[in-house]
Amino acid sequence: MRIFDPHIHMTSRTTDDYERMAAAGVRAVVEPAFWLGQPRTGAGSFADYFDSLVGWEPFRAAQFGIRHHATIALNPKEANDPRCREALKLVPRYLDKDSVVAVGEIGYDAMTPEEDEVFAAQLELAVDHELPALVHTPHRDKARGVERTLAVVRASGIGPGRVVVDHLNEVTVGAVQDAGCWMGFSIYPDTKMSPSRMVEILRERGLERMLVNSAADWGRSDPLLTLRTGEAMLAAGFSDDDVDRVLWRNPVEFYGQSGRLDLSETAAGEATFEGSSILRGGS
Repeated sequence: MRIFDPHIHMTSRTTDDYERMAAAGVRAVVEPAFWLGQPRTGAGSFADYFDSLVGWEPFRAAQFGIRHHATIALNPKEANDPRCREALKLVPRYLDKDSVVAVGEIGYDAMTPEEDEVFAAQLELAVDHELPALVHTPHRDKARGVERTLAVVRASGIGPGRVVVDHLNEVTVGAVQDAGCWMGFSIYPDTKMSPSRMVEILRERGLERMLVNSAADWGRSDPLLTLRTGEAMLAAGFSDDDVDRVLWRNPVEFYGQSGRLDLSETAAGEATFEGSSILRGGS
């Protein structure tokens, strides 16, 4: 089973996780910029974070034979903090980086006027830079958040097929499918979506425009829940080709729209960082 995790926060994970993922068949990941759990107090900390997403994390992943890409944005939660709004000016510089395959995470947290403004501005950046967009839906009042999200997407002029609306569930998937956007599902141990629920959605809604991710942030999460979802699909009667479509070909199709997706093989155990060859386990 080959796996492309289209939304996973590896900044929050250890090298042991990379090793487990590689052994499970994970060959590529996309890491979206997000809220780190601790509020940032200025734009400079965003520059450091964005630098790590296009530099340090690709290096870490390459040591285990995993290809790492990123999405860059000012996240919805910190869009409300005036100390962080200056970070919006940094985003275009990073959207030109080769390993950046979308604008994200953008969208809503509390559905404030500030979030409206930043969401619309970053969809405009996606259009200007000819990149797809990864949209975060709010944890609370999710149905209303998805309705509002789709209205902003329609107003932006970006093609719906270039947008993935993530963190969906049984209540919200229908509206996003009808809108023609891609549908993203984060599989978690206790919250959001489980492998068994995901299987039922795939059975009811089909495989087209479906993205399954582990998200795997700093809370209780599991970077192997993409694998568990594939296993649950097989147990439910889906074919190997069905699993490959959901866990590999769909994310390749979506992020391939960036024109920057690089899935060439990475030599496990050896990588270069800032001009130096560093062997896994070495110093």
